[in-house]
Amino acid sequence: MDKVITMAHGSGGKDTDLLIKDIFTRYFDNDTLNQMEDSAVVNGNSKIAMTTDSFVVTPTIFPGGDIGRLCICGTVNDLLMRGAIPKYITCGFILQEGLEIDSLKYIVKSMAETAKEAGVSIVAGDTKVVEGKGELYINTAGVGFINDDRIISSKGCQKGDSVIVSGNLGDHHSCILSQRMSITNDIKSDCAPLCDMVNNLLSGGIKVHALRDVTRGGLATVLKELAISSNVSVWIDEENIPVLESVKGFSGLLGLDPLYMGNEGKLVAVVDKSDEEKALEIIKKSDYGRNAKIVGHIEENEPGKVLLKTEIGGIRNLDVLMGEGLPRIC
Repeated sequence: MDKVITMAHGSGGKDTDLLIKDIFTRYFDNDTLNQMEDSAVVNGNSKIAMTTDSFVVTPTIFPGGDIGRLCICGTVNDLLMRGAIPKYITCGFILQEGLEIDSLKYIVKSMAETAKEAGVSIVAGDTKVVEGKGELYINTAGVGFINDDRIISSKGCQKGDSVIVSGNLGDHHSCILSQRMSITNDIKSDCAPLCDMVNNLLSGGIKVHALRDVTRGGLATVLKELAISSNVSVWIDEENIPVLESVKGFSGLLGLDPLYMGNEGKLVAVVDKSDEEKALEIIKKSDYGRNAKIVGHIEENEPGKVLLKTEIGGIRNLDVLMGEGLPRIC
């Protein structure tokens, strides 16, 4: 097989067939996908969650993850934030001519391993080859099942609720920017599927009113969206915001604010005040939640605002991210 992607791999002929057999079906092997039909027929139930996303990160392989792991985590986590059990994923690959076959194999293998970790099946896909400089992009769609009586929404925040962040902020953003700037440090992406964390919260009887994954735009943007959707105010304490010292130093050097930096393995859980300690304990025991913190609470006054109590005793009004949150991280 060729060592790099050529335009022939997108022809629909023998080279395309070899690409599918040697890479995609090899790693994504399952009974549904192996039928190789025009669409996948899967088992379902009466209520489903659906999502779609596209991933264009550069570099495609980075400390702590790669574009393959990233696309599975991003899709799965979006489904989890509505209380769904992720089940099925489709993936569309846009491959540029000149992409190294070994790099594609690495990424596809990573996708398969991450899908297994998350308990989802990749059941359908598509590949297109275009002219370019050896890059690749991935589009995914995901389906998950929801219990009929489960309602978790950005509109669900209530007065008195506690706000929990599942771990350190800014890791992924700092990792990607470090790689682009050729800065040597030990910062790794937090790219992770949060299935274990969310499933344990829901099965543990926690009264979860809202869930959001903290991706582009960072914590401040996510909380602002919750405040507007629920018509409440969110109060958070700066001293409780979890950030690695290495990320603090890196972001401070470049004038970045961890509150607006992207992540790929963190969530915000808004839970009933009576459940905050139990919820925190569950999150901390989950695979990717050991640095979780209770960072604030919900009020009814000043609806639509996110107010940060600073370490020096002031109040800072947080808005959504303005402009481009450089670099593009997913």
